[in-house]
Amino acid sequence: MAINVSGVLTYEVRRVRGETEMSALLALRHDVFCGEQGVPEREELDGRDDEGVHLVAVSGEEMLATCRLLFVGPTVQFSRLAVRRDARRHGIASALLRFADAETRAGGAHRVVLHAQTYARGLYDAAGYEPRGRVFMEAGIEHIAMEKLLG
Repeated sequence: MAINVSGVLTYEVRRVRGETEMSALLALRHDVFCGEQGVPEREELDGRDDEGVHLVAVSGEEMLATCRLLFVGPTVQFSRLAVRRDARRHGIASALLRFADAETRAGGAHRVVLHAQTYARGLYDAAGYEPRGRVFMEAGIEHIAMEKLLG
């Protein structure tokens, strides 16, 4: 899926391709979560990357954003959404969420769950996610559990 945003930023949303891109997405996650948000590296690297489906937004050779899908039966756990600082506010996170829905359906699942950082809850609300439960702390950051049922 190629997207042109106001003639300024063109990017493609798709599955990760190869080890070079995998290294780039891990570096992006480290920059965003550990560098910007202070998440301890041991919490960001949870040992589940090998079992996940990694989605990326790329512009040429540049890694702009990433997220991870973990399939557990009919449910997908959406996590590790990270957008490069200078690529934010261009609709890339929303594009990843839409692509994640398509990947979820293609993988035979019909429910997506996630832990949203509360400051970003509006993004998930707009994508059709519903809150579940109370706000809680994870990696020192306020989160809320959310889910979406896919038709």
